[in-house]
Amino acid sequence: MTDSVRWNKILRHLLLCFLVLLASDQITFGDDWPQWNGPRRDGSVRESELLTTIPSDGLKLIWRQPISFGYSGPIIADVKTFIFDYKKASGDITNNAGKRDKLTGKERLLCFKATNGKPLWSYEYERAYAVSYGGGPRATPSYHDGMVYALGAEGDLTCVDAKRGTKVWHINFKEQYGAKTPLWGHSASPLVYGNSLICMVGGEGSLVVAFDLKSGKEEWRSLSSIETGYCPPTIVKHDGRKQLMIWDPEQISSLNPTNGTLYWQHPLKPDYGMSILPPISNGDLLFTSGEGSKGVMLKLKRNASGVEKLWGGSPKRGVYLATSNGIFYEGYLYGADIRSGAVICARGDTGERLWQSALPTTGSTRGRGGAHGTAFLMKLSGHNYILFSETGDIISAELSPAGYRETGRFHAIKPTSNTMGRTVVWTFPAIAGGKLYLRNDNEVVCYSLANDSAN
Repeated sequence: MTDSVRWNKILRHLLLCFLVLLASDQITFGDDWPQWNGPRRDGSVRESELLTTIPSDGLKLIWRQPISFGYSGPIIADVKTFIFDYKKASGDITNNAGKRDKLTGKERLLCFKATNGKPLWSYEYERAYAVSYGGGPRATPSYHDGMVYALGAEGDLTCVDAKRGTKVWHINFKEQYGAKTPLWGHSASPLVYGNSLICMVGGEGSLVVAFDLKSGKEEWRSLSSIETGYCPPTIVKHDGRKQLMIWDPEQISSLNPTNGTLYWQHPLKPDYGMSILPPISNGDLLFTSGEGSKGVMLKLKRNASGVEKLWGGSPKRGVYLATSNGIFYEGYLYGADIRSGAVICARGDTGERLWQSALPTTGSTRGRGGAHGTAFLMKLSGHNYILFSETGDIISAELSPAGYRETGRFHAIKPTSNTMGRTVVWTFPAIAGGKLYLRNDNEVVCYSLANDSAN
């Protein structure tokens, strides 16, 4: 056998191994954070060699850039950082939960080089606001194959070329579907599924709509509801079948993600129409929750044929989330509870609460931290987590059924909004390429989270 033949066989063998690993989802691509709640939309960080303990002297600042108002989190893709904000021209942001702020200004999609923060382009359009808590867009954009998809607070869905910053297509939900803008604005981050972009839209028969990624043409529409709610569409896989989970202010619906046909529904009505947390799964268990201690733990049946209710919400059972995400790991629920304002751990099978701590939300040393105390959870390996507190602190901690153990803390960004007598920052962070990205209403900052000692 000649050397060239031998090397060809070796290369073919390596290529075959790569394809097998890719098909089995065993390769970890951790360089991008292309959508809300991470690469898998579940809060998990797909990177190794990251710091699991915040050093006593904090994290190294890499870059910072000025921006404007927004609850929308950063996304990272193709060595670019994308930020969605609102440049206010007139009006007052009152943060009154029962009143719509009347504002004028521009929604802007900003692009920076991810490694050094160099501004690359800006796409913007005029948009008047009439939403409560009017400080900018809510939904985090999604990136796919060179395109960024941004959903504005008043229902502007725009596809922008990620390289050039030019509009590819645009749809307004009110104009095209008769959708009413929710009190707190359109908040459900778009979901890329195959060649489709799945969005919570609103309007009769169009609560959820799938659009062609390239053209914006409608592919299918499904469901009706009295309100749209605020819950992002999400995919759950069980028994070899993928189900599209939609939670509006009346019920949870499971749909076929390829055509929008209904598998099953289960009633769940939160207070004030605040369906927020996308259903999260662990094995055959499925949980979601919203305002008013309204939540449910369901057991998924085979072949997407339905669900069985295991337990329902109560003020002393489970964990009820509003402005942050939840983690369902090894049969236990973790998240920042609405009423107590503390991070809580609860058993998935019974809802029994095991512990709670307000340290990672409001910083209170007492068990309760204030209504809607918020911390965004990003899961590393095992029981190691990075948390982003509403106080602007980045925290490293271990979360397990045994308790909350904080291992490090660093004040990373200034809270610039206010609610219920507290100053807060309520935007989901991003981790990509060994870097941590945060934003408030004034700036976007990038810190190194790389564990240099691992190299």
